[in-house]
Amino acid sequence: MKRFTFLLLGLALLCSACTTDYANLPTYTPNKQLQAVVETPAGSSHKLLFDRATKAFVNEKEAGKDRVIRFLPYPGNYGFIPSTEVGGKSAPLQVLVIAESAAPGTVLEIIPVGVLQLDISGELHPQIIAIPARPSEQLITAHDFASFSKRYPAIKTILEQWFLHHNPAAPARLGGWRDEKFANQMIQRWMKL
Repeated sequence: MKRFTFLLLGLALLCSACTTDYANLPTYTPNKQLQAVVETPAGSSHKLLFDRATKAFVNEKEAGKDRVIRFLPYPGNYGFIPSTEVGGKSAPLQVLVIAESAAPGTVLEIIPVGVLQLDISGELHPQIIAIPARPSEQLITAHDFASFSKRYPAIKTILEQWFLHHNPAAPARLGGWRDEKFANQMIQRWMKL
């Protein structure tokens, strides 16, 4: 019995040291559903990031202190599309999932409904806007850009204003909206093969 308890304790210690490499999870599930990794939960004012070196979610720093959004909190779950890398910068495609708040490290199956393009210092920063793929997790019923735009123009306006004003250190200009086809093309383009 002591040997069995010792073995179980050893296995538990080994597993506690296991960490998930969220950045290198598959972009799509085996059933071809797009995935997103939540870094910052909806409703949070603290910007979290996945640290690839430590494989942990950490607070983004600004002037040596934890970065706090001094505007409205995140209007959705903010994170990234795993196994994507934009332009060789080691930065994955960013995504905001309109859903109930999810903990950092939650992996959601999603449906892109559009892309909000931001111009920051002359460089385009695409923000994929998505909803959960599971109907039971959806707060809105839009499965493409046309239905999202028609049914939820106020959400589009809120997201535009939030992204334009949440970070005064990096002033942004609106570069426009693109549809779900553009989102899927971007994902295909920036997937690590």
